[in-house]
Amino acid sequence: MDQTLEFNGGRGTPKREHDAALRRRDGMFLNRISQGIFALGGLLVLFVLGRALWQNPSVFIQQVLNGLQLGFIYALIALGYTMIYGIVKLINFAHGDVFMIGAFTSFYTIGTLELHRWLTWVAPGVPEGLATIVGTVTVIGMAMVVAAAVAVVIERFAYRPLRNKPRIAALITAVGVSFFLEYFGALPFAYTNNYITYPRPFEIEVYTAGTVSPILMAVMWGIFAISLVVYAIFYIRGRRGDPSAQAWTRHPLLLFGLQFGGFLGVVLTLAGLQIETDGKVWDLSASNVTLVIMSASILLQVVLQYVVNSTRLGKAMRAAAYDKPAARLMGINVDLVIASTFALGGGLAGAAGVLYATAYKQVHHLMGIIPGLKAFVAAVVGGIGSIPGAFVGSLIMGQTEVLAAGFISTPMRDAIAFSLLIVVLLVWPQGIFGEPPAEKV
Repeated sequence: MDQTLEFNGGRGTPKREHDAALRRRDGMFLNRISQGIFALGGLLVLFVLGRALWQNPSVFIQQVLNGLQLGFIYALIALGYTMIYGIVKLINFAHGDVFMIGAFTSFYTIGTLELHRWLTWVAPGVPEGLATIVGTVTVIGMAMVVAAAVAVVIERFAYRPLRNKPRIAALITAVGVSFFLEYFGALPFAYTNNYITYPRPFEIEVYTAGTVSPILMAVMWGIFAISLVVYAIFYIRGRRGDPSAQAWTRHPLLLFGLQFGGFLGVVLTLAGLQIETDGKVWDLSASNVTLVIMSASILLQVVLQYVVNSTRLGKAMRAAAYDKPAARLMGINVDLVIASTFALGGGLAGAAGVLYATAYKQVHHLMGIIPGLKAFVAAVVGGIGSIPGAFVGSLIMGQTEVLAAGFISTPMRDAIAFSLLIVVLLVWPQGIFGEPPAEKV
């Protein structure tokens, strides 16, 4: 068969391969230009934020604390995205609307049923603090149960019939389910199409310098220090070949101590200390809402990691994610595993809905759109399919949104936050904790 050859430096290549090489080179060149443009934009953003930190450090650090609060809420939503994608390779765009259902469930639980006060009905003499804690946990639990049930119903009737169809069919169905939930919720007999003020399950308290107990700060730092020392010991032993020590580095109590003590220690210390620089006093503050959001998010994330890494259900989930036909041959009920994954993800989204409504004191039928999309971006940034990646990506997303709104432009905060997705896909397509694609030989 006759082939036309072009010679370059004495080496002949077929013309078709030569043209393909030119296209790849041009694509790489355009990719480098895109990366350079976004790198310049990133440097400009860093310059603006650095100047804000230099001019008014107390305001900047206060915004960082606010970003932590938002990031921990995004983390609960992003965990559902990354779990579902890891097993069924589906971007569940209805996940943000499950978040909305969780928020409305807690609204009716508090405003209509008043179940946040049930302990005072059963035992009128119970301390107010204990009744508030139990009532808040009850509200979050109710929202998680309802949201989990809705997620399972969606999976059973919308996604399962399309499991063996092309992925685009399930993706379009997810968009349709999302629209259905949003506008069904706008009906008068469902929720409403109005913005509703959310009744918090507890009174808000603000902690500033002089109001944070030094004992509480010491306890948090003590928990972190002990957990860090224990983690370092097991990590060193694991590097020396002790398999049991490697398992202990992933123990849920150890992970909880590191995150709970570290994050709350930092927040309480910044809020409780009175710092004076150049004659200016830092007036940082943190509310009990922030502490509840951080505590609940860390606890649920650690519980999820325990379920995935240390239970039979978690092993079945990992097996189904790796190879569904082989998992079926091993006797695993893959349909039940997928339904359980949707239930776990939906429960986390329901808890996020309660925490979001508690923080921002408003619910409406479209409230799940933007938080859901941003949580999806956070999951991609962290490496979709990775639980630690979803957590870290959500914290990055929360900081990006809050700092952009505070120091760059409030109307542009969503654009800047979503630009983070483009930057990551250009520079680090697999995300921070994602595995790079295997090279085909």
